[in-house]
Amino acid sequence: MKNQFREQIEDLIEKSDLHGLHKKSGELHGHFCNYLTYGVIAGLYALKKLNVSNTGMEEVIAIVETNNCFVDGIQMVTGCTLGNNALIYRDYGKTAVTISKRDGNAIRLVLKPSFDDSREKEFPDAYELFYKLVARREQGTPEEYGKMMQLFSEMSIKELNVPVDEMFNINKIKIQLPDYAPIFETIKCSICGENVMKTRIIEKDNKNFCIPCANAKYFELNGSGIVNYAYK
Repeated sequence: MKNQFREQIEDLIEKSDLHGLHKKSGELHGHFCNYLTYGVIAGLYALKKLNVSNTGMEEVIAIVETNNCFVDGIQMVTGCTLGNNALIYRDYGKTAVTISKRDGNAIRLVLKPSFDDSREKEFPDAYELFYKLVARREQGTPEEYGKMMQLFSEMSIKELNVPVDEMFNINKIKIQLPDYAPIFETIKCSICGENVMKTRIIEKDNKNFCIPCANAKYFELNGSGIVNYAYK
């Protein structure tokens, strides 16, 4: 019986419909780009090879090694997210993913350096605008921004036709997975009164404080990866 919440996605996976999955991933990501495509291709390949589907209850785990556009393709196709505790983020800075069944049988796909390095030569106009408008944050015209989005959309669709083994190094592996996500006690902060997961409570002078009220250090996942901050 198919998961009613992922019925459309599961139908697309069953049919190996990359274009349909790509379109759904664009709804999540907000636009089309080549790394989104790579995530769609990797997610579909692994699910088909592992012969597994996802109900959002941690029977499928995706371990991603980057926080770029690739991850949104993985999330949409596999159904693994931070919210359902099936997405694990390792801050390695690699366009790679390991998708695993609960028994530890897994497939790791990493974008081939030779393929990755060749994209700029293959699509020079798109990358020229990307470096100007995104990498260097230079002022651009509305026409330039529109052109960049158009070129990356076209590139994203073209990349769907690249064979998966030309794009990725692929390995079947056996891994040790974390246990199912535990349920932690909820505790109120002594200052702001907000509910806090017990593992994030700071105890001092027999009182319980949340991280902001304790002015404690914390970790944040942002565009730079996982960063350790002192609360201000």
